[in-house]
Formats: sequence, structure tokens, C-alpha cells
Amino acid sequence: MALNRVSLLCQDITRLWLQLKVMTDEIMQQESSPLCAADISPDLRKCFAFLSGGRGNNGSPIVVFPEYPAFSELQEQEFHNVLTYLTSVPSLSASGVGFILVIDRRQDRWASVKGTLLRIAGSFPGNLQLVLVLRPTTLFQRTLSDFLFKFSKDEFKMKVPVIMLSSVTELHSYIDRTQLTQELGGTQEYCHEKWISHRTAIEGFALMVKKTAQTLQAFGTELAETELPNDVEATSTLLTTHTEKKDEMKEDLKIALSQGGRLLESINEPLVSDPDYTMNHDELENLSTVQRLLGQLDETETAFDDFWERHQTKLEQCLQLRHFEHNFREVRSHLDQVADKLSGFSEVGISPAHGEHILKELTIHEDRTCEVLDRALALACEGDTLIESSHYAVDSILPKCSELRAVCEEVGAVLKAKKSHLLKAMELHSSLEKATKWCEDGIYLLASQPVDKCQSQDGAEAALQEIERYLDTANQHKLNDLNGIWRDYESVLTADFREQVERVFQKQLSMQEMFEKRRISLKKLAAKQTRPVQPVAPRPEAIIKSPLSSPALREKNSSSDIISRQKGDTIIQNGSRPPSLSEEEENLAVLRRHVMNELLETERAYVEELLCVLQGYADEMDNPSMANLIPNTLHNKKDVLFGNMAEIYQFHNKTFLRELEAYTDCPELVGRCFLERMTDLQIYEKYCQNKPRSESLWRQCSDCAFFQECQKKLEHKLGLDSYLLKPVQRITKYQLLLKELLKYSKGCEGAEDLQEALSSILGILKAVNDSMHLIAITGYEGNLNDLGRLLMQGSFSVWTEHKKGHAKVKDLARFKPMQRHLFLHQKALLFCKKREENGEGYEKAPSYSFKHSLSMSAVGITENAKGDNKKFEIWCNSREEVYIVQAASAEIKTAWVNEIRKVLTSQLKACRGERARETHRERETICTNTSGRQAFGALVQRQ
Repeated sequence: MALNRVSLLCQDITRLWLQLKVMTDEIMQQESSPLCAADISPDLRKCFAFLSGGRGNNGSPIVVFPEYPAFSELQEQEFHNVLTYLTSVPSLSASGVGFILVIDRRQDRWASVKGTLLRIAGSFPGNLQLVLVLRPTTLFQRTLSDFLFKFSKDEFKMKVPVIMLSSVTELHSYIDRTQLTQELGGTQEYCHEKWISHRTAIEGFALMVKKTAQTLQAFGTELAETELPNDVEATSTLLTTHTEKKDEMKEDLKIALSQGGRLLESINEPLVSDPDYTMNHDELENLSTVQRLLGQLDETETAFDDFWERHQTKLEQCLQLRHFEHNFREVRSHLDQVADKLSGFSEVGISPAHGEHILKELTIHEDRTCEVLDRALALACEGDTLIESSHYAVDSILPKCSELRAVCEEVGAVLKAKKSHLLKAMELHSSLEKATKWCEDGIYLLASQPVDKCQSQDGAEAALQEIERYLDTANQHKLNDLNGIWRDYESVLTADFREQVERVFQKQLSMQEMFEKRRISLKKLAAKQTRPVQPVAPRPEAIIKSPLSSPALREKNSSSDIISRQKGDTIIQNGSRPPSLSEEEENLAVLRRHVMNELLETERAYVEELLCVLQGYADEMDNPSMANLIPNTLHNKKDVLFGNMAEIYQFHNKTFLRELEAYTDCPELVGRCFLERMTDLQIYEKYCQNKPRSESLWRQCSDCAFFQECQKKLEHKLGLDSYLLKPVQRITKYQLLLKELLKYSKGCEGAEDLQEALSSILGILKAVNDSMHLIAITGYEGNLNDLGRLLMQGSFSVWTEHKKGHAKVKDLARFKPMQRHLFLHQKALLFCKKREENGEGYEKAPSYSFKHSLSMSAVGITENAKGDNKKFEIWCNSREEVYIVQAASAEIKTAWVNEIRKVLTSQLKACRGERARETHRERETICTNTSGRQAFGALVQRQ
């Protein structure tokens, strides 16, 4: 049935589409004249020939050539264009009969008549029925035309009669006066400008109708060939897009119909002003043409509306289906989650309190489960509504509704069973608790009976009655049938629970045995004796000889001693031994393992992604079969595009990943791994420095066929640029993971290593960031590497002061600070001007124009300047040049001052060390010279 609905909907849409296509094809296939009135309007307005709208007796259209003195001066092209256009205006049936030409040359000469006939004979494009010539009226020209016409007939080469007429009266014998204009003695009204205006409007309207039909057909083809998307967002976007285009189509149709209506009113205007007015044949044909075009437009609009309605229904149903499927996946996931959570409620508890706690958690989860079940059932009802509304995807919706109801029923049954199971366990726990309490109270009762009072007959009888009364309550508290318990509570009896029941039952038996012995002793004492008899105490070794401070303590000690002797081991009152780790420590250990798992999983995925990029893109650049797809700008640029990604992959795959896996069971110690490989991790600085060049190259070639083919082979949803960003993202991810591990490892053995590793990673990130700024410096003529390591960089407001002679000259910008970006190296301080660049990605990063630099060997600093805690001074040449630098905050200023002071201090130490070494070398030289002279003297003396 569902398949039939889909089939019927598709058949309806196809049928309506074909109907719309037939109508638009009919409009577009209508032949149109190669010439339009608008194209040759200047030629038509010369009025050397026109269609008056009259017809001959056999329906032949009449073309009138009025008096036109400049006829001989007409260009051949304009003459041909006008005749071609005029012969294309009448209907095919009318023009098929042939045209009647009326040539008015009454005010002309025979030479003009002859020229006109020869020109018409040579270039008239239509069939001719008859040629009527009103010859010149002057006596000489008329006589000359009569005479010369007889000898010139053969020159005209016309296959139709050419009749020379002397007057309009003779013309009326060939054509009825009603079909002739007033200039030719007829009654027909004709306005040439109005005729041109109507023809221009009709042809413009016909062209508009044709273009509208083409647009409708193209849009209809797009709709008919549209494939339904597979997600909500795409389907919603498609429906919105198609609806907007439909509205545009409707607006175009509305404009066309409005224009056609106005044109129809213009054609009918003579009839409105004069009901007795009779339209000529051309006006009737114009009216028929406009009415036919309007009718076709109206039918096309109706067909398009029907087609759009079905298409819209299909898209709306598709959107409903995608919403239903999206909600189904969400609800199904939530059902799986609550089911998994329910499966975890398998414990029966170790005590009534524990059982109450589990039941409370189950009740909380039950509320959440009920919410999910209600949503699932509501979604199933929504699916039923779609099915009832004849949705085309019934075969997809119906199984999902059935699945939702089945899963809801299953989850509900499991929830009910879990709750019943737990209540059953709590019932047994309650019975065990009552029995245990009854035993403990009994033991306390035996221990609390004073021995001295039981020596008398009355005391013994009172104690015996007390025991009897207590034993009467046994049926209300003790466990009576052990086999019955095994049978009734079989579903909840775990091994520990069974052992607990047996322990309580054994405790009952031991207590009954003690009570029986005490009863026997008391019965003997109750009998009259001649001498006092010492009553037998139940298990005297179980009773503490010293007085008990309280009943609760006595009860505890008695119970503990008795049970320990019966079982032979010590029973912990709370039922379990204290854990070796606190709950908080266990939680932290779990969190550390979770972060470590994330570190390892993301590391493995990262290595796989790098390998995929290197094999799927980098290696393919060397593949001869792909060479034709690589653009010229990409040739020999693999190192620019991928940087040192291969080096990064080798390090992570062969070294770092394996070393990280060694710390799987002790994540708090993984900081050592980072510290050992911190030097290797500095390879990321090289990759990041190359990233702007790689980004620029990618932008030039991103649309080339090579990358598209590689992406298609790899089945990647994202382009190469997303994967080229992975190393940058990875080195940033490490510090986040280390922060998490450090948070959960405080007080642990490896906490200090984690802190040091985090600081080192942050140092690498800072170095990477600084280097990205450093490579953006332009205009520096030297080698930046000669300036030593970059220590700090940042933006400041800078004032300058210079001393020349004894006068102090301030710069013009003294009161208006310069904005400068400072780069502090080990050997120099660079002043640059920051320039923002337009662009995207790395190309949007700022650049820095080099202005000047100061050698750190000639620099001094003043920590506080002008009483502002954000300013400090940098000077050189005994304060010949002073730079007042203002930071954004006091903290930034302090950091820079401290760093500059470190550089200056290290330089001072190095200088002192160098001087010390020079002094040492001088002393050694002196000593060597002295020894040499002494040796030489000794040698001379020996000789």
C-alpha cells in the first residue's frame, strides 16, 4: 500500500509536469518573424509601404505603396527589411493566397513607376496575386506610361498580372472601397503610427510570453529532477528556495498577464469608443493573437499551479519525514541510554538503608525514563498521523513507529521488573533486620538478668516469665522456614545475600539454644530447695564480668562475643571492610584515566589523519597519473603546502604515541613523557611559521581538479585545508589535556612534572605565536636570526626625546604618542609599526613595518617614568635618545621591565666574565714569557 502511494504521487507529478511541458513547448515552438517592428522601426516610419488591413475579394492581404518621392533613394537593405516584415505579419492562410500590391504613383513619372516595378519584381519576398498601379495623371506621363508599359512588360519578370489604372474609380472595380484607405478613395481608417505601436506591443508581449514559458519549463525541469535531501536542514533550505523561485515565477506570470490585458484593451479601444466600428482583418488577427497568448498563459499558469502543489506536497512530506527521522534517532538514542542505565540496577543492596538508596535512585531514573517513553510514544503517534495523511513514505514510518512502541513496552517491562525485584529484596532485608534485632534484644535480655535475684524462688519465677513473654514474640520476628525463603526469594538471592540469610538463621538457632538452657536453669531454681542453688548462666564465657556502662554497649559486646565464638571469626558490624582509598581519591583516579584515554584516542586519530593526508595528497603529487590534474602554481611546491608534516608524523608515529601508551595505567606520571620530548615538540614552530605560505598557496589552487580527485578518493567530507590545520590544533590541545590531568592529580607523585610539562607546552605555544609575528616584519635589511632569540613582543604607545648639544629638542609627536609594536631580542630591541591587512585566514594577520632598532648592549632602562605605573623609559647614549614606553597595563609593563633587566644583567655578567678571561690570558702570557727568559738564561750559562 505504501509503495502504491509513492507510485501514485510520482505518477501524478510526472503527468502534471508533462502537461506543463507540452504547454510551454507549444508556446516556445510558435514561429516568430526573424524581424520585429522594434528592430526596423525607423524604416517602417518612412511609410513607403504599409499593410492597411484590407483584403481582396479572395482574402489576399493588400500592401499599399503610397506616394513617396524618395523611393529611389531607399537603401536595398531597408527596402528588403520592410517588405519581409510586412509579408510576415498576415496569417499563413492569408499570405498563402498571395498579396495584392497597390502602387500609387499618380503624382510621379513613368521612370519612377518603372523603377518601382523593377525593384518589387526583384526583391518581393511573398507570393503575389495582383499588382495594381495608379499611373501618373499628367497627360504626357500617362501617355508615355501607356506606350512604354506595353514594351517593358517582359522586363518586370512578374508571374502575376500588372494592371495600370488611370484613377481610383478603376481601382474600386478590383478592390472594394471598404478595404481601401481614404487616400485611395476608400472608407477604411488607418493610422500608421498606431499600427506600428500595436505591432511593437504585440511582438513584445509574444516575446515575454515565450521567455516566461522558457523560464517555467526550466524551473519545472529543475523541480522534476530534484532529488530529495537526507537531512532536515537541506530539505528545509530546498523547500524555501523552491518556494521563492515559485513566487518569482508567479510574479512574472502576473506581469505578463497584466501586460497582455492592457494590450487587449488597447486593441479593443475603437470598439469601446464606437460600437459600430468594424475591425479590419489585421486588427482582428492582432486581437486573436493576443487572446490566444493570454489563453495559453492562463492554461500554463493553471498547469504550473497544479504541478507546484504536488511538488510542494512532496517536499513538505519529505521535510516531515526528515523531522520524524531526526527525532526518531534522538529518541532511540535516549531509549538506549535509559535501557543501559536500567541494566545497571542489578544490585539488591546489603541492608535496608542501602536498598532504600538504590530504590531512590531507581525512582529518579524512573521519572527520566517516563519522560523518554512519553516522548517516544508521542513520536509514534506523530508517525501515525503522517500515515493517516497519506504520506508517501509509509513503508519507512510504519516500522519505526512499531519499533518505538516495542522498545517502550520492553523498557517499561524492564523498569517494572527492576522495581519489583528491588522491592522483593527490600522485603527480605526488612525480615532479616527484624530477625537480627530480635536476636540482639534476646541476647541483651539474657545478659541483663541479675544472677543474685535469680537465687530466690520468686526471682527465678520472674526471670522465667520474662523469658517466656519474650519467646512468645518469636513468630512475629524470627525466620521460621529457611527452605521457604530459598523458594520465595530465589530471584533476589545472590551469593552474599544467601550467606547473610544463613548467618541470621544460625544466629537465631544459637539464641534459641541459649534461651532453652536458661529456661532449664530457672525452672530448677523456681522449685523449692533446701539450699540455695547457683543458677546456670547461659554461656558464661559470653558475659562480661565487669559492669556494663550502658545497655547498648552491653548488647554490642554480648552479640559480638557470641557470634564470634559460633562462627570462629570476627564479623564487622557495618557489613564491609573500610576501603583502602577514599571515594574522592577513587573519583580523581577515574577522571585521570578518562583524560588519559582521551589523550591516547585523539593521539591515535591524529596520527592516522596525518598519514591519510601524506598518502592521499602529498604522495599523489608525485603520482604520474595525476600529473595532468596539478596546476602550474602547484608544481614543486609540496614542501610549501605541507611544510614539515612528514617530520611531525614520523615523530608521533614512531616515538611519541608509543611512549604515551606506556603511561596508560599511571596517567599522573605522563608529564615525564612530555618533558623528555619537549625539544622534539619544537618542530611545530617550523610548521606554524610555514602556515601562512601554505595557506596562500592553497587559496590559489583550492578549486583545482587534483584536490577534488584526491578528496573524492579519500571520501573526505572536509577539504585539505581542514587537515592542514590539524597540527596547529594538536599542539594547542596538549595544554588543555595537561591542565585537566593536573587538576585531577594534585598531591600525586607526578604533579610537579605535569606542572612543568604544562609550562613548557605553554612556552612552545608562546614561541610559536611570537614567531608568527616575527615573520610578519617587513623592511628589516639584516638577518633577524642574528638578533638572538625573541623574548617578548607587544604593542605600546611610544614618545621620543632627543638631546642635541645643550638644548633639548622634542619630536613633534611628543604630546601625541606613536603606536609601535616592540620586539625584544637578546641582542636588540626592534620598533615596528603595525599594519592591519585585509584578507582571510592567515592572510588576515597583521604585518609590521620596521622603523628602527636599539642594540641591547647600549640600552638602559628607567623603571618608573612621569609618575605613571604603566610607563617606563628606554634610553641609550647617556640619555641622548629617550623612549618613553606606555604599556596597556601595569602587569605588562612589569613583565617587560623584568625581562629587559634580565637581558642587561646577563650581558653584564658575560662582559665581566670576558674581562676576567682576558685578564687570565694576559697573566698566563706574562708568566710564559718570564719562564722562557729564565730558561734561555740558564741554557746560556750552561754553555
